[in-house]
Amino acid sequence: MILLKIFCKAIKVFGISVNKKCVLVTGGAGYIGSHCCKLLAQSGYKVVVYDNLVYGNKDFVKWGELEVGDVCDRKRLEVVFKKYNPSSVMHFAAYAYVGESVLNPGKYYRNNVLGSLTLLEVMRDFEVKNIVFSSTCATYGIPKEIPIPESHDQNPISPYGMSKIFVEKILQDFDRAHGIKSVSLRYFNASGADKDSEIGEDHNPETHLIPLLLDVASGKKEMAAIFGDDYETHDGTCVRDYIHVEDLSKAHVLALEYLKEKNQSDFFNLGNEKGFSVLEVVKSVERVTCKVLKKEFVDRREGDPAILIGSSEKAKLVLGWQPKNKEIDVIVEDAWKWHQSSPRLRLTGAKRFGARTVRTTLRQAQGER
Repeated sequence: MILLKIFCKAIKVFGISVNKKCVLVTGGAGYIGSHCCKLLAQSGYKVVVYDNLVYGNKDFVKWGELEVGDVCDRKRLEVVFKKYNPSSVMHFAAYAYVGESVLNPGKYYRNNVLGSLTLLEVMRDFEVKNIVFSSTCATYGIPKEIPIPESHDQNPISPYGMSKIFVEKILQDFDRAHGIKSVSLRYFNASGADKDSEIGEDHNPETHLIPLLLDVASGKKEMAAIFGDDYETHDGTCVRDYIHVEDLSKAHVLALEYLKEKNQSDFFNLGNEKGFSVLEVVKSVERVTCKVLKKEFVDRREGDPAILIGSSEKAKLVLGWQPKNKEIDVIVEDAWKWHQSSPRLRLTGAKRFGARTVRTTLRQAQGER
């Protein structure tokens, strides 16, 4: 630690400057992180991906250098910060399976909270002052109003959502104590794929509705289970906010530029503001793929809200952000294009984990992010 402080002082004394265009992207080998890396590179930034590859895909690191490491590993982080001298951080490295967080909360608090704290302490020591944090609308819990505004009470109902709100609070404290400015971006269902089909959505295990339905359309799964048909919605199935991953990427880059220009912390919802029901997504997949999906209705999940849609008026007003891919067919088309062109064989949930897990993942897919 003493040597580290001496090094940081040397940066000031001898004029060793940080790389003002270098962005360290934790979790940059993941779904959303990799799409952000592509846009950052296209926008003229030097990208360094920091990922432990537990859920990340090494093949998705195409824009920038890869440094394998865990956000809980302080020494490894210090080596990477010293090597690249980044000026900013985008932080995606987190576990994000809501159902798993309920069964194993310690895993989520240790990685998501402790990892973020470790990262922030290293940023403090190296005097890196800007961070864009991938948060979630799951911090709001059961909504009292739709669409959900940023002013909504934050009462998460899962350890995953709780871990994210803890990090948001830590970010506020680090701003007050150390001047580290942050933007927290809250969103629900990231979806779609890169329009060039270079990267896409391929989680292991897969829990998101659209890729699971595409597996049914491509014959990799036999049937889609729909949990509940008696919700107070127009067709009886849950309504969710699906936002194209490229629109999310744009918001993250705008947030980074906002930090550099305004030098003040803030938080924003990112939403399509036009929710789609599970059955509407099913019908979209059928239109796009020209396939009729075999599906079954089963009992709803207890405690699952009927509608989850986030307001993004603040992001539009302050960041100048405007989602360009709002229609569900556009989102599904891009996902289907990548799904078909991906060189990686995506095995079905039944082959990977057994039929019981297929139903479980579909159940999770209809819940919150």
